[in-house]
Amino acid sequence: MASAKKFMRAIRVSEFGNPDVLKLVTDVPVPSPGEGQVLIQVHACGINPLETYLRSGLFVWKPTLPYTPGSDVSGVVEAVGKNVTAFKKGDRVFTRATITGGYAEYTIASEDTVYHLPDQLNFKQGAALAIPYFTAYRALIQKANGKPGELVLIHGASGGVGIASCQIARAYGFKVFGTAGSQEGLNLVLQNGAHKVFNHRVKDYTEKNKVKEAAGAEGVNVILEMLSNVNLSNDLKLLSSGGRVVIVGCRGSIEINPADTMMKESSIIGVVLYKATKDEWKEAGAAVIGGIESGWLKPLIGPEYPLEKAPQAHEDIIQGSGATGKMVFVL
Repeated sequence: MASAKKFMRAIRVSEFGNPDVLKLVTDVPVPSPGEGQVLIQVHACGINPLETYLRSGLFVWKPTLPYTPGSDVSGVVEAVGKNVTAFKKGDRVFTRATITGGYAEYTIASEDTVYHLPDQLNFKQGAALAIPYFTAYRALIQKANGKPGELVLIHGASGGVGIASCQIARAYGFKVFGTAGSQEGLNLVLQNGAHKVFNHRVKDYTEKNKVKEAAGAEGVNVILEMLSNVNLSNDLKLLSSGGRVVIVGCRGSIEINPADTMMKESSIIGVVLYKATKDEWKEAGAAVIGGIESGWLKPLIGPEYPLEKAPQAHEDIIQGSGATGKMVFVL
């Protein structure tokens, strides 16, 4: 069973390039769910840096052209395919992946990538869940093996993944330091779980803003790094013995001195969400839903855009002067 509506508005990418290749099309056929699939009427869709890398054609993996970007949507189930048992028409849901793309009025997702959206959250918050919170949980808990009581430094803590990391780290018993690039961002980071904040737009802030001093002689146990091509060399100097830098974001290359890892036996760990196993997805999903139900997991919504402003949104997420919450499309 499919939607009664035959055509929909959607963003289509027909060639790789700058943000202006994101074209709003009004006559895209509404897809029908196949076996094990769910058709969702999209109310909001998260905007992620990864989508800008894919659109540019410079990422290691390239989508098949033409395509519609977008993975983390929230909305209402419109129809379900054969053998779908967990969802029914009318259910409020969010996704961690889509098959046909989320920058659209309707999208198809595989049943195993769809989750019930708890009543505590609205649709905009639902679209800010999957990529930020699953990434934060994977980085801090599953890959860094972070433990309560450890000191974690979150670089770029005012963005979608950053706020998610602050909330998870605080709830799990870490001591939390965060960086941001504006006073508004610093305030938001404090409000969302950080014990101390530092302005990463101040030159040599790791010294002048006394990250080292605040960390004490032991150093930082875990660093979640959103811009490793700028910060990685300094990160290695801040680490404790056995410390870990987890690479969540990168926009280029950087020179480091491997000797900085030797005496501390520190580690550099790369993270990419789609490498998670079925069991890791299940664990992360349970942690996220548990956080919502407990009341500490509250997505912070940043700038909101209509679909026709998709090129501007892609420009802003990369060139913005300082992230403040999760950027979303609202339909």
